[in-house]
Amino acid sequence: MIPITLFTGRIAPLPCSGRPTGMFKAPLPAPAWLGPEGIEGDEQADRRVHGGPDKAIHLYPAGHYTRLASRFPQTAAQLLPGSLGENISCAALSEADVRVGAVFQLGEARLQVCQPRSPCWKIDDRFAAEGMAAYIAEAQLTGWYFRVVRPGRASPQDSLTVVEPASGAPTLAEALALLQEHRPAPAALRGLASCPGIAAGWQRKITERARWLETHTLGPEPDRPPFHVKPETP
Repeated sequence: MIPITLFTGRIAPLPCSGRPTGMFKAPLPAPAWLGPEGIEGDEQADRRVHGGPDKAIHLYPAGHYTRLASRFPQTAAQLLPGSLGENISCAALSEADVRVGAVFQLGEARLQVCQPRSPCWKIDDRFAAEGMAAYIAEAQLTGWYFRVVRPGRASPQDSLTVVEPASGAPTLAEALALLQEHRPAPAALRGLASCPGIAAGWQRKITERARWLETHTLGPEPDRPPFHVKPETP
């Protein structure tokens, strides 16, 4: 059993831009329903890039906060579990410990690892720290999203338990390392894209990159921003 803390939050304005975000979270005070859209009462501001069945619940490894505080010391006092908008904080897991498609039990619900988080420019705004989102992506400190494969109630006292480890799949750390390669082998990309349980949107991006590399054997790849950049208009 893996100890965790659960968080939810409502939409609120960011301190610098004033744009709405669901990043501000507080510990879950009572049992709540976990369904296909996430934890009951949790909100996401920009549904284009947050929320939905393949981004229902976000887990962020608590150990990453130490590295972030070292890199951005001016924000250290703010870098606490829950402050990056995660629904689950966990000190015992990292991207190296979970595999694409693995299933965990949480209370009555079952959750499946389906993709890493793609950091958003709102992280920089939240902490007034330019470059934090880019650093999270480059250092592979992303955390990951679960989809809810069996809805149910969970309480603040519940723990995570692995019920299907997806032993044949790559870990998220291995997947992120592959995607950061300059020109990864298309066969390796297609292998990652074929993992059972992978999020459809992530699968599509990986497959498109494999196809591009197969047809463009020379020359640089098109720029692929490692995080969600700030749109020019709200």
